[in-house]
Amino acid sequence: MDFEPTEEQQQVRVQARALAARFDDGYWRRCDSAHEFPWDFYQAFADAGWLGIAIPPEFGGAGLGITEASILLEEVAASGAAMNGATALHLTIFGLNPVVRHGTPELRQRILPEAAAGRLHVAFGVTEPNAGSDTPSITTFARRDGDNFIIRGQKVWTSKAKEATKVLLLARTTPREECPRRTDGMTLFLADLDPKYVTIREIEKLGRHAVDSNEVFYDDLPVDARDVVGEVGRGFYHLLDGLNPERILIAAEALGTGRVALKKATAYAKERVVFGRPIGQNQGIQFPLADSHAKLAAAEMVIRKASWLYDQRLPCGAEANMAKYLAAEWGFEAADRALQTLGGFGYAKEFDVERYWREVRVMRIAPITQEMVLNFIGQHELGLPRSY
Repeated sequence: MDFEPTEEQQQVRVQARALAARFDDGYWRRCDSAHEFPWDFYQAFADAGWLGIAIPPEFGGAGLGITEASILLEEVAASGAAMNGATALHLTIFGLNPVVRHGTPELRQRILPEAAAGRLHVAFGVTEPNAGSDTPSITTFARRDGDNFIIRGQKVWTSKAKEATKVLLLARTTPREECPRRTDGMTLFLADLDPKYVTIREIEKLGRHAVDSNEVFYDDLPVDARDVVGEVGRGFYHLLDGLNPERILIAAEALGTGRVALKKATAYAKERVVFGRPIGQNQGIQFPLADSHAKLAAAEMVIRKASWLYDQRLPCGAEANMAKYLAAEWGFEAADRALQTLGGFGYAKEFDVERYWREVRVMRIAPITQEMVLNFIGQHELGLPRSY
């Protein structure tokens, strides 16, 4: 077992850290406050080739793995960009992974070079208001019409839909009651977000204001059959090549956000003097911060194992879910402890800790709730009866 990162992985970390450092907390504070997409940041990472980190070289990418992508996004979040910065980038990385793995040569040649160059923005359309984490219960339906599919339905929590031109969209092509298994009969499309057929409504939310989240309504959207990703009816299984990387990358982002919060709190605890001594000398402050440092280090190990398994094309569902669970729990705990350490200043926007706290909190809900992760572990790892 080798814990030494490769030279390539070390370079990813060094270069990502240096590029992200060009965009300070003030930049992210302004983007978040104004609800403005971080275009300068996005373009800088696109120009440096990072959007194509997991896209094969023949399609204009770097041909690296989800391990390297997780290091990249950890550093982005740890720079203070947190989820505003990570979400601006990560949809291109994990969202297009099913196209990398299952798209036809024609589809990959048409889409991947544009995405790697940052010219094509892609959203991820899976969750529905009445299905939530129960993906097989989606009702968005695609009916065949000659060389096209006609899609009607509704998705929710579609990030970046206002900036995107395409969406990786999951729809039923066979009614659930006609399928041998609940997970059969769904098809994955790379569809245009054509405003003639698509209505986008932004959702006001707690945090991550620089990147929009939306309800999206599809009103008989035509999609060329060439834009089917993989096999008709097997979209759920192809989607797993987006869902498992998503969990791993989300975990890395929670790790990075927890670490930047911990860094701020540690610096403050060294400098803040009360009753004639730095507050970091007090065990009531020191122990929680040390505990968070240990937990984040442990979460990193699970993330590395999950990404290694995925990159080796080995089963990684349990590890991806556990990485997301632990990093989300402990990343938020670190941010919460950081806010408590700063006291009233932690609640003040100018110190940024409240922004980290707001942004990392969503990791305990998305892309899957902590409770659903525990359901998965209980059933598939412990062999307990299905609890939902």
